[in-house]
Amino acid sequence: MADPRLEKWAKALTGYSVEVQPGQTVAINGGIAAAPLLREVYREVIARGGNPVLLPSLDGVQRELLLNGSDDQLAFISPVERFVREQADVVINVMAETNTKRLSAVAPERQATFQKARRPLFETFMERAASNALDWTLTLYPTDAYAQDAEMDTEEYTGFVLAACKLDRDDPVAAWLELKAEQQRLIDWLDGKREVHLTGPEIDLTLSIEGRTWINSDGKRNFPSGEIFTGPVETSVNGTVRFSFPVVTAGREIQDIRLRFENGKVVDATAARNEDFLIQTLDTDEGARFLGEFAFGTNFDISRFTKNILFDEKIGGTVHMAVGLGYPETGSVNKSAVHWDMICDLREGGQVDVDGQPFMRDGAFVI
Repeated sequence: MADPRLEKWAKALTGYSVEVQPGQTVAINGGIAAAPLLREVYREVIARGGNPVLLPSLDGVQRELLLNGSDDQLAFISPVERFVREQADVVINVMAETNTKRLSAVAPERQATFQKARRPLFETFMERAASNALDWTLTLYPTDAYAQDAEMDTEEYTGFVLAACKLDRDDPVAAWLELKAEQQRLIDWLDGKREVHLTGPEIDLTLSIEGRTWINSDGKRNFPSGEIFTGPVETSVNGTVRFSFPVVTAGREIQDIRLRFENGKVVDATAARNEDFLIQTLDTDEGARFLGEFAFGTNFDISRFTKNILFDEKIGGTVHMAVGLGYPETGSVNKSAVHWDMICDLREGGQVDVDGQPFMRDGAFVI
């Protein structure tokens, strides 16, 4: 990847996604495959007067811990983890996996032990972000592994990533501000509404958004972004839903997920592949069977499924919902060590009504 593209990316990350201020401590996390971008981000943080702390990660080391560590070792929280979640002013995360199936041999219960130990730390991170004590962003550097998952060659995939991030535009920030305005139009219409009803192929689901806050995700915390989201009233979700795309996480692919909700709780769950992993995840803790997030994807520069949630949940014309932890700034009070996004494609036969009024038809907003 040519340097000018990386420089534009780093400037967007440090000057738009987060806005690094002089004197701030900035943690820069990322796999070593992303070294060219990490180096540019480091330079930009210095140029903006911040104090960069570079934390590159080696491929495969978490697998060693999850496979071979004792329960005490799995539960150990390193000082570096505490620094990133509890002390850094700004966190810039760059995903750069070279093998997305690396954790597929790890037993689900060991992953659950690892996650549960980090639940208080994750909650602290979310609370700091909600109170603006912490600014953070997450992006993805194109690797062969991500390209293979997306069934593209790496150069084509790189183009896909850059377009999704609007880095193919002369002024990416202007493009993000344009999307932000459109998303705000949708939020203004939704503000004060009470009930959402999804229908479509194998979907009939209702949930309450009464009293909840919609968040305009405009390329700040996720880069790319392009979604509006809230936390549904925890006990309000009723009905059934089949998710169009598989959940890809922790080296596994959970296919054809179907959930049935009663008074907010998942009471029945099936999957065509890796169903055991789905059930064990839903049983991680009490909050894992309730929704913490409900969202609409609005990034129409992302039109295809690539098996990566950072992009897939933003696909224009989709909705996604996450079991588990809710974002406090939405009004959600759901607590969990889990936050799993699942996507419904509404572009063919799906519809969303809000308080009985049409909001989306076949993936297009109709207000």
